[in-house]
Amino acid sequence: MRPEGAGIEQPRAVTAVIDKQIDELLTGIAKKQTAQRLPKTRTKRTGKGKKEKRRVVVTGMGAVTPLGLTVDEYWQGLIEGRSGIDKITLCDVSSLTCKIAGEVKGFDPRSYMDFKEARRMARFSQFAVASAKMAIEDAKLNISRENSDMLGVIIGNGIGGFPEAEEGYRTLMERGGMRLNPFFMPIILPNMAAGQISLIFGLTGFSSTITTACAAATQAIGDAVEIIRLGKAEVMVAGGSEAAITPTGVAGFCVMKALTTRNDEPTKASRPFDARRDGFAPGEGAAILILESLEHAMHRDARIYAEVAGVGASSDAYHIVAPPNNGAGAVRAMRWAIEDANLTPDEVEYINAHGTSTQLNDAVETLAVKSLFGDYAYRVPISSTKSMIGHLLGGSGAVEAVACIKTITTGVIHPTINYEYPDPDCDLDYVPNVARVKDVNVALSNSFGFGGQNACLVFKKYEG
Repeated sequence: MRPEGAGIEQPRAVTAVIDKQIDELLTGIAKKQTAQRLPKTRTKRTGKGKKEKRRVVVTGMGAVTPLGLTVDEYWQGLIEGRSGIDKITLCDVSSLTCKIAGEVKGFDPRSYMDFKEARRMARFSQFAVASAKMAIEDAKLNISRENSDMLGVIIGNGIGGFPEAEEGYRTLMERGGMRLNPFFMPIILPNMAAGQISLIFGLTGFSSTITTACAAATQAIGDAVEIIRLGKAEVMVAGGSEAAITPTGVAGFCVMKALTTRNDEPTKASRPFDARRDGFAPGEGAAILILESLEHAMHRDARIYAEVAGVGASSDAYHIVAPPNNGAGAVRAMRWAIEDANLTPDEVEYINAHGTSTQLNDAVETLAVKSLFGDYAYRVPISSTKSMIGHLLGGSGAVEAVACIKTITTGVIHPTINYEYPDPDCDLDYVPNVARVKDVNVALSNSFGFGGQNACLVFKKYEG
């Protein structure tokens, strides 16, 4: 007679063996997936209670601008001091006081994406996708199912699909609402640039859109840096895009008297820090950076353009469009970015200014630089990219980040063109009219937006 319970001992033993085998199998799969996954290193601790920030580097760049459809074309135009501002051809602005802008010429979305996909995108999304494609290819980045969840995207944008929204409104008024494009709503949304980049390139990690007006692209890059520092991503596709040259877009700034009226001399209209500046020239375009943790970039032996060493953002809490006269918000953002980079102001060797060519912005930004940098403000070279391409609003910080990185990698500072009449309130070194050869190890990029939202970045020459 079998003892009580003897009949269940063997199944328990078999179950234990099977459980052990399953555990070993799952462990093996996990190890294999970990080996395939991007190397992931969390924030390190150095000393008691102190943290060492993960270093973040730039390994790829792409740009679509009024000076060219590649980073090289854009940079060549900048160092030549060539203006990309001309008569507006995208829409009828004959009744407006400003009739000029920095338009992107010769852009064909079919060169970068499927035509069917392009038809379902606003112009600003097309610019962003094109720039992202160039940046990803430039970085030689391999995206697969195994690593896509550690690749993310953050794009800055000010207005979204403004031209497409206007076109939709015209259709509504002239032909009725049922004749709208079925993709009207997703086309115009500001988050669709980031959404389309994620969709097309298979980026399944962290995703976000920043809409802090003219500071949006700079803040997007800064936020992407922080995401990598936190270990929530190894690679971030980050930058900004804008395409808002429309009758309403131009008119809105015209009635604020924010735009230049120098329509007879388009190439001389944008003149930051010049005494005869009379407003900014609108612009459009995009730029995208590929940001990586240093560990990941080294793991795949990537080419490194520069390091993003510091980020800073602040709010004026003063006025919806005007900065405070003392530039206190700008000072905070610059100081915090420099401190975040573990540097002092006198270690900054170049400043890419917000430099819009409006009377108030240029004077206040100059004052802010003096306030933070003291006597050294008179020795640090400063230039405004907007003097040549106009103001790309939510995309401006990204194209200016590219300019900073090219300055570091080439040893050339692009000029501020059209600087002809000195302004006693703007008395710093603005690299007037001619590019300057100078070895730059540290560059500061400034962006200040409506709503008093400010963002700054510090780029450093990469040293292993």
